[in-house]
Amino acid sequence: MKQELVLDVSDLPPPEPLEKVLEATETLASGQYIRMLHRQEPFPLYDVLGDIGFKHLTRVGQKTSFEIFIWRNSDEAAELAVFTTIGGA
Repeated sequence: MKQELVLDVSDLPPPEPLEKVLEATETLASGQYIRMLHRQEPFPLYDVLGDIGFKHLTRVGQKTSFEIFIWRNSDEAAELAVFTTIGGA
C-alpha cells in the first residue's frame, strides 16, 4: 500500500477539485495521506477539512502552483510521512 495518494486537480474547473479531494479523503487508510496538486490555493477547502477531521499543509508546488498535503487528525503515521516527505523534497 502506498502512503502517498497523488491527486492532480490542476486542470479541473470549480467545484470539481473540492469534490475530488473530498471523495479521496473517504478512501484513506491508516498511514496514508493525499498530495493534492492544484493551480491555486483552495481556501474554501481548509475549513471543510477541519470540520471533517483532517489536517492539511500547503506549500508552493514543484509541478503545479500549490501542493496541499491532507491527512486524518489522529493519524500520526501519515503526519510523520508528510513531514518526512516535505523535509526531503
